Amino acid sequence: MINLDELKFDEKGLIPAIVVDAITKKVLTLAYMSRESLAISMEKGLTCFWSRSRQELWLKGETSGNYQHIVSITADCDGDALVVAVEKDGPACHTGSDSCFTRPVWESEELHEFSLEGLMALLEGRRAEKKEGSYTTYLFEKGLDKILKKVGEESTEVIIAAKAEDKKETVYEIADLAYHVMVLMVQAGISLEDIHRELASRHVIDHKVKQEKMTK
Repeated sequence: MINLDELKFDEKGLIPAIVVDAITKKVLTLAYMSRESLAISMEKGLTCFWSRSRQELWLKGETSGNYQHIVSITADCDGDALVVAVEKDGPACHTGSDSCFTRPVWESEELHEFSLEGLMALLEGRRAEKKEGSYTTYLFEKGLDKILKKVGEESTEVIIAAKAEDKKETVYEIADLAYHVMVLMVQAGISLEDIHRELASRHVIDHKVKQEKMTK
């Protein structure tokens, strides 16, 4: 952990803080912290900023209820900017949007960004608005039993490929399985955040178990 005296606040006593979702890694907002608001953030475990427009401290969520619970705060190599990873109670933007960054400026025609969150959004869209000829739409139309059957089939394919020690085929089959499991998640109303929280809770338990074994 670095000493706060190593951070470089600008001539107005502020340092930019890029707030990201600790689960999805999505950039939520860019705000500014003063030394005081940073201290409050660390003390409360909630993001507190300095409002440049109102010239006052601003505890995010104090009026809206959309608090941001801090997971970690990391400084860049120069110590003049922060990344604040949070678990949020609601939208980060005052417009009600999940993120303040929603207005595309430019996008490559050759390179396309992929994320599990983007895939989940696509799957949810296919369930809400059926697209003719779409395999995903077909699965949702057939319903839970068909989806479960495909999850079972793909699980078997993963086992066969892994048993054959064929890495390329195993990766291919795991991708197929992951896709069908995510279709099941949408069907069952399960989000990526639900799975993340479950895995995170197991990580804590596993860490405690390891510690107990080491002390025996």
